[in-house]
Amino acid sequence: MLTKRAGIAVWLHSMKQVRQLRKYGVVHYVSKSMKYAILYCDLKDTDDTVQTLNSLSFVNKAERSMKPEIRTEFSGPVYPKEKTFDYNVGI
Repeated sequence: MLTKRAGIAVWLHSMKQVRQLRKYGVVHYVSKSMKYAILYCDLKDTDDTVQTLNSLSFVNKAERSMKPEIRTEFSGPVYPKEKTFDYNVGI
């Protein structure tokens, strides 16, 4: 059975310590220019991991992803509000 995972966005002071983030979860993406990393950990350990990451000296800020709380099931198809124009009407 697959375990539930949650994403954590971590903003860093410098990129030297990115390898140390592997202790806290799976590092999914790292942006060198914007100095942040996305990592995944178990859903039940997310709050403890965020508190631990915020206490580290090389971390600016760490916050949970809101993806698990967002409703992704929709009631029906979304229709475009713009009209489609027929440009070949007079030809």
